[in-house]
Amino acid sequence: MNKAIIINIQRFSIQDGPGIRTTVFFKGCPLRCLWCSNPESQNTFPEVGHRNTLCSRCGHCVEICPAKAISITQEGTRIDRTLCNNCGKCIEACIAGARSFYGKEMTVDQVFQEVKRDKEFYQTSGGGVTVSGGEPLLFPDFVAELLQCCQENNMHTSLETCGYANDDAWKKVLPHTNLVLFDMKLKDPIAHYKWTGKSNETILNSLKLVADSGVPVIIRIPVIPGINDSEKNMQDSAEFIKNLGLKKVNLMPYHQYGASKYGILDRQYTLNELKPQTDEQLSGIVNIFQSHNLDCEIVR
Repeated sequence: MNKAIIINIQRFSIQDGPGIRTTVFFKGCPLRCLWCSNPESQNTFPEVGHRNTLCSRCGHCVEICPAKAISITQEGTRIDRTLCNNCGKCIEACIAGARSFYGKEMTVDQVFQEVKRDKEFYQTSGGGVTVSGGEPLLFPDFVAELLQCCQENNMHTSLETCGYANDDAWKKVLPHTNLVLFDMKLKDPIAHYKWTGKSNETILNSLKLVADSGVPVIIRIPVIPGINDSEKNMQDSAEFIKNLGLKKVNLMPYHQYGASKYGILDRQYTLNELKPQTDEQLSGIVNIFQSHNLDCEIVR
């Protein structure tokens, strides 16, 4: 029985493919992008999160923790992640509701039963089901089975991916995918490694494979100030996309909506000084892609 760790099943999504969609977020990602707005999706196992803004400092979590991983500071509680085994006992003990789990093990059937509840909205809006993450292709058997179930029930399927996956994973999932939302961050392999922790060789090869498959593709580029928004990176990216015969590009402006999650997971967000691009700067990037005869728009 195929199982995976699911962070969230989000209904009424409108930015993860056409129409009204239900997006299934998988837990686990091979990349470590410094601007990641979903740090809770990076590790492949369930994790305890704590919100110090809700913490009453009652100490119940400290007393009950079998791993002795929790301490109380002036800012609130702190979890020593080298000791924590994510048993969840502190969540049960928290009377203030300051603690929660990120991630739940689910079967394909459990997920499918959830997403099919919104089938009526998919049919009336031209929407469907999107698998996202994290990185869904870390679980190719699960994703292939889930998307096959969706297609057999006349539901449109989309795969949102960073592209870091082997050919076998793609061969399992692509036959059941109606649309690929493919993240492309940096064209230069050295810069890609610096900012994401991985070379982009596998990713670019994957994009070639998807382009050759004939499955519709939308390229998604997060526009990160001072990291990938240079004219050279955008020109090189546009040329690469054009040469693959692809047409549609979505630019996703930088934001810090997920920065607070880092503290919840006892991590540090290192890009606090970055400021989003102005509309004029974003328009200049759009012009670069349009000059290569690509259909480019800003998606916020």
